[in-house]
Amino acid sequence: MTVDRSRLFGTTGRRVSAIVFDLDGVLVDSFDVMRQAFTIAYAETVGDGPAPFAEYNKHLGRYFPDIMRIMGLPLEMERPFIRESYRLAHQVRMFEGIPEALRALRARGIPLAVATGKSGSRARSLLDGLGVLDQFEHIIGSDEVARPKPAPDIVLRALRLLEADAEETIMIGDAVTDLRSARAAGVAAVAALWAGVDEAPLLREQPAAVLHRIADLAVLLGIEASPTDCEIGPPTPAR
Repeated sequence: MTVDRSRLFGTTGRRVSAIVFDLDGVLVDSFDVMRQAFTIAYAETVGDGPAPFAEYNKHLGRYFPDIMRIMGLPLEMERPFIRESYRLAHQVRMFEGIPEALRALRARGIPLAVATGKSGSRARSLLDGLGVLDQFEHIIGSDEVARPKPAPDIVLRALRLLEADAEETIMIGDAVTDLRSARAAGVAAVAALWAGVDEAPLLREQPAAVLHRIADLAVLLGIEASPTDCEIGPPTPAR
């Protein structure tokens, strides 16, 4: 289908002047590292038995202590989880095409920020190790706001730091919490599906745009104008 970019902001003629990214599942493929870290933390803190990572995975995008509270797991799991996340950080990779996309966006003068469920220090350390920290004006972690996602605080903080207009900003995330946080902050919520996440919960949120491939972002922003499988506007219900 041909992308109609005007569907992002209606017929106002506004353009995307700032982008806020989620981190895990959008910029970086950290799923296996999270699984390993969670499994080790569970074994150390809870004991024998299979770690309920599938349940944990349903809450990705939230701050780790919040997930522990939701799951009824001990908050003491956070310490070994963070320790193992740092130890295994060298296994995290950026999704193919993300470094090039970031450089293209910066070349066009679009300021970028990250708003993540991770702590700010861990997110900055990870992006620094991947060599892309300097592509972002600001990295904001859930420990740096009063209320993490799905509250709007982290996106509102990004807007303030970027000095960006909410009506010309998009947030790209792969979790329901990302989309709700963006919408509550008055920012266009864009769903990213390239990590292979379950798309049905995201589609039910009716994001402003659905990106199946990283290349779709360029189409959305008008960097290229070729047909794509990027869906703009209310999505077709999942089968």
